[in-house]
Amino acid sequence: VVLSTVGIGVSVTITAGIAMLVFDVSLQTALLLGAVVSSTDAAAVFASLRRLGLPTRVTGTLELESGFNDAPAVLLVVALSEALTTDQDSSLPSLIGLICYELLAGAAIGIGIGVAGAWLLRRSALPVSGLYPLATIALCLTGYATATVAHSSGFLAVYVCGLVLGNSALPHRSATLGFAEGLAWLAQIGLFVLLGLLASPGRLLGVIGPAILLGLALLLLARPASVFLSMSWFKIPWQEQAFLSWAGLRGAVPIVLATIPISLAVEDAERIFDAVFVLVVVFTVVQGTTLPVVARWLRLSTPLPEREVEVESSTLEELRAELLQLTVPHASRLHGVYVSELRLPADAAVTLLVRDGHCFVPDGATRLVRGDQLLVVTTIASHEETMRRLRAVSRAGRLARWRGEAGSRLDGVD
Repeated sequence: VVLSTVGIGVSVTITAGIAMLVFDVSLQTALLLGAVVSSTDAAAVFASLRRLGLPTRVTGTLELESGFNDAPAVLLVVALSEALTTDQDSSLPSLIGLICYELLAGAAIGIGIGVAGAWLLRRSALPVSGLYPLATIALCLTGYATATVAHSSGFLAVYVCGLVLGNSALPHRSATLGFAEGLAWLAQIGLFVLLGLLASPGRLLGVIGPAILLGLALLLLARPASVFLSMSWFKIPWQEQAFLSWAGLRGAVPIVLATIPISLAVEDAERIFDAVFVLVVVFTVVQGTTLPVVARWLRLSTPLPEREVEVESSTLEELRAELLQLTVPHASRLHGVYVSELRLPADAAVTLLVRDGHCFVPDGATRLVRGDQLLVVTTIASHEETMRRLRAVSRAGRLARWRGEAGSRLDGVD
């Protein structure tokens, strides 16, 4: 959170100073350009981190930063664009106060609607399973709309709401995640179509040199300074700080932010858009392709974590029970465990097993193997205990309790 707020301010300040020299623009225009390129892109960061084995603290920091820093960047870009197109003068304290209110209120609204929505979805029995993904997306849109009505940050509200819902034990979680990924891909496709319509190859030639110089300053000066000033208080090793500095990928978000000055008819708006477009394309390729090399050089590479067992939950309202569905992953220690050794609660039972396309009702002597699909029926009261036991055995095997494995949920994992 510090990196996505304080880091933004440091990055904007340093980048604006370089932009004044490189592009020969006014201070306000340089600050606007710095605000546009200050935000890292969540999609670019997530796509790059999926193929790298990195310490949890590094990946968590990058993912949270890329999600949280969009909101303050949008507020800065809008405020600076309006300052360049209107005669209204806003003092710095009032601007800082407004930004703090919008961020805090947006976060509070997102948390409130996310927690309330997760509670509601767990206790609802919708007639069709496909309605659960729609309900989840509707809750996120409600967060955005509520924050907008409250004159706070809708971007932060919808992100925090999605973050809370995504880390909650929701019914039909896998289907909801798949639906959300599909929507994300659709949005990205539409986004890049829009960017292609706005970009003009003829104009790009005139900003290639200055844009690359600004990108180098951002990569080698502004980003490291923002990381150092934000993270040094937390005694993070220099290797991790160096990787955080190199991994500040700029994807589609800065290009989208560059369309705001165009829509408000800011002077030099097209030049800003062209420079940002070149900077993002060039440095996303450079940073994205070199991340594995940098991780190995800094000795941060670790083996990719084993896949956690995923349990799908469906509500059986009339029976006051829930149906759990799971597949035994390749690296899971459920492999070789007998059904009787699962030691599920008394009011939970494995009712069906699917193996190699064949279904049968298992007994206590049935031995689980990789790839098995299990259906487990449990009462609502024993739902959490059953989930914890299945996760514990998947991680530590039949002696999970003796080994001290409680089966608690990992962050973001069911």
